Amino acid sequence: MIKKSALALLVASTLGAPAVLASTINGVVLDPQGRPVANAKITVIGKNLKTTTDNEGRFSLAGINVDHVELHLAARRYGHQNQHLDVPPAGLQNVQLTLQPSPFEIIDVTASPLHASITESALPVTVLAGDRLKMQQAATLGDTLKNEVGVHSNFYGGVASNPIIRGLDGPRVLITQNGLDAGDASRVGPDHSVATEASTATQIEVLRGPATLFYGSGAIGGVVNIVDERVPTTSTPRAEWMTQLQSVNSEKLIAGSAASGNDLFAVYVDGFYRDSMDYKAAAGHAHADSDDHGHDHEDTHEGEHGHTKSDRIANTASTGKGGTIGTSLLLDNGFVGVSYGRLERQYGIPGHSHGGHAHEEGAEEQVFADKQQDRFQLHSSLFYQNNFIRQINSRFAYTDYQHAEIEGGEVGTTFKNKSHEGRLELMHQPLFHWKGGLSLHYKYSDFIADGAEAFTPPSDTTMLALGWMSERHFGPLLLQLGARTERVTIKADNVRLPMLSLHGHDDHDHDHDHDHDHGPDITRLFDFSTRYNPYSLSAGLVWDYAPGYNVGVSLSRSERAPSAAELLSFGAHIGTRSYEIGSLFALNASEDGFELNRNGFKTERATNLDLTFRKFEGDFGFVVNAFYNRVDNYYYQRFTGLFTEFTHDHGHDSHDGHAHDEHDHSDHDHADEGHDHDSGHEMPVYLYTNEDANLYGLEAQFVWQLHPAYTLLVQGDYIRAELRNGGDLPRTPPLRLLSTLSYSGDALDADLTLARYFKQSKVAELEHKTAGYTLLDASVSYRFNFAGQELVTYLKGQNLLDQRALVHTSFLKDDAPLPGRGISIGLRGRF
Repeated sequence: MIKKSALALLVASTLGAPAVLASTINGVVLDPQGRPVANAKITVIGKNLKTTTDNEGRFSLAGINVDHVELHLAARRYGHQNQHLDVPPAGLQNVQLTLQPSPFEIIDVTASPLHASITESALPVTVLAGDRLKMQQAATLGDTLKNEVGVHSNFYGGVASNPIIRGLDGPRVLITQNGLDAGDASRVGPDHSVATEASTATQIEVLRGPATLFYGSGAIGGVVNIVDERVPTTSTPRAEWMTQLQSVNSEKLIAGSAASGNDLFAVYVDGFYRDSMDYKAAAGHAHADSDDHGHDHEDTHEGEHGHTKSDRIANTASTGKGGTIGTSLLLDNGFVGVSYGRLERQYGIPGHSHGGHAHEEGAEEQVFADKQQDRFQLHSSLFYQNNFIRQINSRFAYTDYQHAEIEGGEVGTTFKNKSHEGRLELMHQPLFHWKGGLSLHYKYSDFIADGAEAFTPPSDTTMLALGWMSERHFGPLLLQLGARTERVTIKADNVRLPMLSLHGHDDHDHDHDHDHDHGPDITRLFDFSTRYNPYSLSAGLVWDYAPGYNVGVSLSRSERAPSAAELLSFGAHIGTRSYEIGSLFALNASEDGFELNRNGFKTERATNLDLTFRKFEGDFGFVVNAFYNRVDNYYYQRFTGLFTEFTHDHGHDSHDGHAHDEHDHSDHDHADEGHDHDSGHEMPVYLYTNEDANLYGLEAQFVWQLHPAYTLLVQGDYIRAELRNGGDLPRTPPLRLLSTLSYSGDALDADLTLARYFKQSKVAELEHKTAGYTLLDASVSYRFNFAGQELVTYLKGQNLLDQRALVHTSFLKDDAPLPGRGISIGLRGRF
């Protein structure tokens, strides 16, 4: 004890050691019928004190001598509750607390320094955890979260997929690991996978809508936070493992984690190995678009690539492995810990595979990415009992990421990102009944793209920010306020302004005199530097207007500095099958080239309104969100109406040195809109443009506890994304309805899920409409004990109807449909 107190004093000598505490609270947690609630978690708000009820619902909290405490109660299948108690010096005995049953699985969110959950936040949140996370985990983050309300995936052949939140992704949705940026290149292109692993995560949190107050302007559309225990906070011995086989891509997965320690130290390790082949697509070729006269037609046909039966999609194989080790010093008033993680992955890039099918020699062209990431993290959380400081949280990370795109055995392009990030949160004691604190946030990214497909120059991005968030209860009202100001600096050396050979299409006639000199001259090479000062303001209100009901309102004003890619890109991006040009450039008046754009540096500004209605107690519950997001100076890629030739050297002669063969499509689908395929070596030219946009929609979840063993979930989401001056934004998710019937018994669990994705006819220029489809999934699992372990064996079926499903949000929707019918079998254990 003396050593621990001395270490705590050493860590924060200027703030003082925690006071010696003496009082005790003993009690029991019951349901409304007076039955004990086992395994309920009880936390003292603002203190490093927590406990769990036993099988009789009893608990004991020692070390309390304050006059007033606030307890937070949480248990599976019960609603959360905050209980205020006045504690005398002698403590409290026989305290009786009651939890109300809830049809929702309510899990606390760690992504916010203030307490939040699906029922207790003004901003809509979703948490995927426990057995549900284990059953839904996939090789990519987007595919893991694709069934969550308000979240879609930009499915990229199953090897890379990022989550889309309310129609926003890329630089507007921040992917974090334990609250810090993942530090990869996934926000630059859809063919770059997120450098995280779901199989070793404890929960994944999704904050829908602007989450900029503590995460920055890169979270103007939302945050996805992957939580694991790499920096352990407790030394309780525990271990988990799982293994799984999947038929549709012959995937093999094994993953595990373990933690232990003593009163002073905790140690954590985890690891995983995942290997899969090219996946099988369902029979047929579902397709919906419009002909030259604008008439809609929807059919299932053989397709350009001979999709007449179930076949494998080339370059969708993947192999990955990784591991983490972490340790923490456990103090009387918190913890300080460090971790190191290594992630390696090789995965195919179907966007480079010439339509994804065999060559004349009968062999597939091997195009893949080789990715490595080293990540160091330091976390601490310390509680204090002085007059002002309540808690100090610190998080630091250093990430060294790179991936090389390899074609024909040679490295074509290499992407590197070295980043370091730190965030310090200073939480104060309740001040006039307001709880909250300040956040100091720093992030630096050194991004390099080098090679034939380096469409954006090397750049450095630095961000420094100060944030404030506070909340107060006024009886049944919870008021949440926040503000943040940033300074973002973007610097780049050797920015290129090439001379680009451009041409248009006249009545879809591709008979042009193209300049086949390929390899444009650089007309200008210069250095670039700019600075932004975005700010964000937010106000939220949660009103518990009746027991088990509340309504939430959130209004925010957020600004975002454009990313380096949105400003500086100038090159062919094979992952999106387009020639991308940043907003730093403008098409000149004669439309025969590009020049510098003096007005291309605007800050993106979003005004977002969220309205949420909830019922979360009893046998029936619902959460309904309506949102409206008005964005000024929205950065998006506008088709210029022009095309350019592009040479792509594959390292062999069989392709004549071009990026696409006669069967290739652009991401924006001009290749199959009635055009002659003789010009298959060209790319449409897209320019990042600032225009005003509106995004609005509805999200709803309804849960019925039909019987103690049966639960019915019905949910849906709809998103409308349009330019204020007319036109639609590209790749907007379609209307979706999903229903799940679940059974939960003493040892057997089962569920059946039916999802309907409707036709998407609201499309941008060069983007064709996509047919609707229906997916049927099912799973069954059985729990048993063996050799001191809690074991679960399970069987999953996905796309049981074997639907040929084209994902409208995918850049490769025609060439890489969803996998066909697949069966997975697995076994996981815990001890």
